[in-house]
Amino acid sequence: MPIEILMPALSPTMEEGTLAKWLVNEGDSVQSGDVIAEIETDKATMEFEAVDEGVIGKILVADGSAEIAVNTPIAVLLEEGETAADMSTAAPQAPAEASPPAAAVEAAPVGSSDQAAAPAPQHTGTRVFASPLARRIAAQKGLDLTQITGSGPRGRIVKADVEAATASPVAAAPAPQAATASASLAPATKPALSSGPSSDAVSRMYETREVTEIPLDGMRKTIAARLTEAKQSIPHFYLRRDIKLDALLAFRSQLNKQLAARNIKLSVNDFIIKACANALQQVPAANSVWAGDKILQLTPSDVAVAVAIEGGLFTPVLQDADQKSLSALSAEMKDLAARARDRKLAPHEYQGGSFAISNLGMMGIENFDAVINPPHGAILAVGAGVKKPVVNEDGALAVATVMSVTLSVDHRVIDGALGAELLQAIVDNLENPMMMLA
Repeated sequence: MPIEILMPALSPTMEEGTLAKWLVNEGDSVQSGDVIAEIETDKATMEFEAVDEGVIGKILVADGSAEIAVNTPIAVLLEEGETAADMSTAAPQAPAEASPPAAAVEAAPVGSSDQAAAPAPQHTGTRVFASPLARRIAAQKGLDLTQITGSGPRGRIVKADVEAATASPVAAAPAPQAATASASLAPATKPALSSGPSSDAVSRMYETREVTEIPLDGMRKTIAARLTEAKQSIPHFYLRRDIKLDALLAFRSQLNKQLAARNIKLSVNDFIIKACANALQQVPAANSVWAGDKILQLTPSDVAVAVAIEGGLFTPVLQDADQKSLSALSAEMKDLAARARDRKLAPHEYQGGSFAISNLGMMGIENFDAVINPPHGAILAVGAGVKKPVVNEDGALAVATVMSVTLSVDHRVIDGALGAELLQAIVDNLENPMMMLA
């Protein structure tokens, strides 16, 4: 039976995407793993792989088409022995709102391993929906197809499912009543992009003025929805401190002179990342995220850093940041930031983490409050270092370079005293930078 290739969900927040470019034509043969298209998601342009083998019978969505909802058919794949005439007999798709979960698509993004649990294969009596190739491999391996969970459209068993089941021939489908982790974390309702006047009402308000209408792209819609959700559902509180940077600036200058031969130049932001990563180890109870009905306390320090790009922002995550040297963090951050600006990050590179950093100091902003990126427990807003009069420990008046920071904290995860302890650890690390190398 011909297979309808569906618009996939290539990131957890993706609800629709643009088919930027087909890399195959009608009549082309494809194998499992072949890249068949490039799709623009709400975050990046990603490659789209075929899961099954066959011939592209018909392309339903042209290059550059307007945004297509997830699980909408975009092409038809013919299997061995099928012709274009067979396409009229293909099983109809369910409407978008009744479509299978995001993971139950005909292809998967390159490099993505965080796929949600697929539905069990559909049965009609004793019939199991599986591709001919999957059936051949199952027969060769002696596997029972009724015991294999399918990841294709409507639970169809494909080649990858059978190969994955080789080591464990009997892999019972999950009980119908078992809820996935992602479902337990999903909000009960989708937050609205705006709680103010309607779009028409605002347009009428400015109908006598010259305006330029800028449509919302996928990234801007996602940012609006997530930040609305964050401010409405997360009980923020804020902790503020001033940090003396003179010791850090002197230490950084010394290190950069020694690292110049290796073409390494450390930024103040590299030290901030390291200071926060170490602080999460020093105050492990604060290295936590909100998981709906529980709190997850992370063991590693996975620190997200906000990167501004045209039309929005990314928060790539530096995993195990506490275990990496300053030079390694610097190189990784430069790479992630460059690929973020080109929208080339894979989902696993901007998902996760327990803590985030937003630094606007380089733009001259002295202090601000950042919005927590759920499910993180906190985010540090970093301002510019400016020279200010200070009173030294001996009571004398002096001038120092002072940086103002604000820690936004999710009160469901971190209480006031614990948040203050975390911020104190960050301050100590930055005011005594050699400690971070110990």
